[in-house]
Amino acid sequence: MILIRGGRVFSDSTFSRGGFEVKDVLIDGDRIAAVGSVDTDEVSEVVDASGCLVGPGFVDIHTHLREPGHTWKEDIASGSAAAVAGGFTAVVAMPNTDPPIDEVKIVEEVALRGDEVGLVEVAVAGAMTQGRAGVVPSDIEGLYECGVRVFTDDGDSVDDTDVLHSVMVRIAALPGAVVFQHAEDVSMTVDGHMHEGSMSVRLDVGGLPAEAEMEVVRRDLDLVRETGARYHCQHVSAAGTVELIRHAKAEGLPITAEVTPHHLSFDDTALADLDTNFKMYPPLRSSDDRRVLREALDDGTIDVVATDHAPHAPEEKATSFGEAPRGVIGLETAAAAVWEVVKDPALMFQALSLNPASIACLGEQGRPIAVGEPANIVVFDPRHEWTPDRFVSRSSNSPYKGRLLRGRPLLTVHRGRIVHRLRGVA
Repeated sequence: MILIRGGRVFSDSTFSRGGFEVKDVLIDGDRIAAVGSVDTDEVSEVVDASGCLVGPGFVDIHTHLREPGHTWKEDIASGSAAAVAGGFTAVVAMPNTDPPIDEVKIVEEVALRGDEVGLVEVAVAGAMTQGRAGVVPSDIEGLYECGVRVFTDDGDSVDDTDVLHSVMVRIAALPGAVVFQHAEDVSMTVDGHMHEGSMSVRLDVGGLPAEAEMEVVRRDLDLVRETGARYHCQHVSAAGTVELIRHAKAEGLPITAEVTPHHLSFDDTALADLDTNFKMYPPLRSSDDRRVLREALDDGTIDVVATDHAPHAPEEKATSFGEAPRGVIGLETAAAAVWEVVKDPALMFQALSLNPASIACLGEQGRPIAVGEPANIVVFDPRHEWTPDRFVSRSSNSPYKGRLLRGRPLLTVHRGRIVHRLRGVA
């Protein structure tokens, strides 16, 4: 048995109102055996969590594990290790792999590999269309039968409205299934590399207009009205998109949305020296956009913080800004980045654990710290100061590299087993 002693616990009695109380947590096997004041001689290990937050493990519903096909950037083993270092007990693996995850056989292979590694729960997202080409729908029902609940052509939008409509009709008929949309009208982004605004003009770099995101979301909301499908907007970056989502929620549409840590932390002024570790899609936008994103997370218009963890090898990023691939890693720094912005334990766990687990239908994740619940737990120290310089991930393309952060997961427990412990933690 493992005893987590003296932490501020997000427990069953405080779960609904978002409070934290100092308690002990006893883990026996893969379940929580006791919560409160625990005194037992039978524990095999005691973890001092004084001053720390103890809550349900984080859940990332937007992770690129790069397996199959691009394992020099990341694979399921290295990505899982990065996830637990960041306090995550579950990730949803995106299907823009090589080959794409658009068949039952590939879903089963990825899920099996995730189980073999065994560090986190690896849920698998299925492509909405064959080959992620946006032309022919995938075997939606077959993928659903083998456990897929998230359907997305992430990395690309489904541009053909008729194709997307047919997919959404089928997904609407499947309980718990949800469309994840990478909202990008590529006709507006062909020559762009950063947010279209004063910085792109100053740097003479092709711009990516916010309207490219908004136009796709605007179209998709009409399809949600027609089909009733659950819809999740990935990596929201623009103030205009937030307003579309806010109005859709007020209308009662089944809409959820995510923001990345880096869009909360930075704006396009971070690109002044064209550091390729700040090149991502959607791009970092204006300071006003960032302000609106933060407000939307605080008021619940945006439900989730998701990393969009996108590893690239060092040599891929070590090129000109225009030639470098877009995307940054984020699993190991996500909690610290969120804490820096919100300074609210309840909101952090809502955005990083409860809401993502609910959206992706991960029933053993995002649960209260209560007797009988699955022991998927993170111990987060909001006082810990650190500077990311070396990463567990196979890649290191992080905008937080060399930046002083405060707050870090000290311990991650998955299915009752300690899968990550920060060095020096008793």
